Amino acid sequence: MAFLGKEYKFVSQENFEEFVNSLGLPADQAQGYLNFKPSQKYEKDGDSYVYTSVTPSGQTQVKFQSGIAFDETNAGRKCKTAYTVDGNTVTQVQTYEDGTTFTFTRQFNGDDLTVTITSSKWDGVARRFYKA
Repeated sequence: MAFLGKEYKFVSQENFEEFVNSLGLPADQAQGYLNFKPSQKYEKDGDSYVYTSVTPSGQTQVKFQSGIAFDETNAGRKCKTAYTVDGNTVTQVQTYEDGTTFTFTRQFNGDDLTVTITSSKWDGVARRFYKA
């Protein structure tokens, strides 16, 4: 888990606009997601992990235990979220009340981070790339 403690900064993306468009959001909200390019950092805290997302307007933190689901509100919608840490891969699954799921698979490889995004309501795959 050499990725712990490193800050990964956004570099590029592929198919992310298509993913955001598949959400059927109002144009201003969709643009907000397209402009959202946070830095990411993971740290270990006892039996838990802390995920920190940093943007120019501030930072947010999520503390979680691998494999244990918790309630979360994302973009005003309630969901169950579970992160699973397996070696150099952190998988996040969000399940919403309407059955929609989003999966974010974060694969760390040295100073590179690739986030693969899939959704139960979209046939495509989006990727975002980060560098420590």
